[in-house]
Amino acid sequence: MHRDLLQICLGINYSIMGRFGITEILVILAVVLLLFGGKKIPELMKGLGSGIKEFKNAAKEDQQPADKKEENKEEETK
Repeated sequence: MHRDLLQICLGINYSIMGRFGITEILVILAVVLLLFGGKKIPELMKGLGSGIKEFKNAAKEDQQPADKKEENKEEETK
């Protein structure tokens, strides 16, 4: 029951997380907080977010047909 609630609240897919429970996640978060400190964590999350955004953009570009890629390149050069 608590795993279902965790999945709903945090949007975590259980198959990705494996057998991590709430306790394990809290311990990992506490260790990260101790290692990096409270001031450094927002910077790390910002970098992680921008990396994910770049990855999604690159994946989206790879899925576009070749003719649309050429149109986008022409628009960027203008």
